[in-house]
Amino acid sequence: MTTWSLSQLLAGLHDDIQQRLETVRKSFSHPGTKGDASEQVWLKLFETYLPRRYQASTAHIVDSKGAFSEQIDVVIFDRQYSPFIFSYEGQTIIPAESVYAVFEAKQTSNAALIRYAKKKVASVRRLYRTSLPIPYAEGVYPPKPLIPIYGGLMTFESDWNPALGQPLLDALGDEKGDEHLDIGRIAAHGYFDLDQQTGQYEIHDGGKPATAFLY
Repeated sequence: MTTWSLSQLLAGLHDDIQQRLETVRKSFSHPGTKGDASEQVWLKLFETYLPRRYQASTAHIVDSKGAFSEQIDVVIFDRQYSPFIFSYEGQTIIPAESVYAVFEAKQTSNAALIRYAKKKVASVRRLYRTSLPIPYAEGVYPPKPLIPIYGGLMTFESDWNPALGQPLLDALGDEKGDEHLDIGRIAAHGYFDLDQQTGQYEIHDGGKPATAFLY
């Protein structure tokens, strides 16, 4: 009789994602095509496993003053309570108030790409966001505080050796403003995240990083 194993199921999920990213890398030579295919791997992962209230998309983000972010590879946003989202001919525009997290999806990680990802994340965090009072039967709730927008980088592999060593930490730096990354995943090696209490990055080497990163 076959015994169910949660750890085996989660390991299988990681292996599937890593294999998809590796197939993309080997199958497509054009950088743009390769990049688009990699984004689709991540988008399908989020679309499958995020609760239905949330959605993932490649998009631009706009604020109420008309300022736009740069195009973001993967935006995780609130779809249930989100105001109007414009989508036309494959172009999606999302209001800044709906955004929870933004990610750059690349084939590999290196210092230049981490700087690039930081700037893309910052272009979202610098947008103007509003929060309004909430009427209810007995009165009005005060406006909710704005939630932090998480930013990250998702890649298949790394140009560094070791992949998750000091050069990665040096590239991440110690920025605490708009230009910082909260989390990153290198499918073939592991992932990193920023401890919000200590302000230090934690490195998680090996294991099944796709599953750990997702949860």
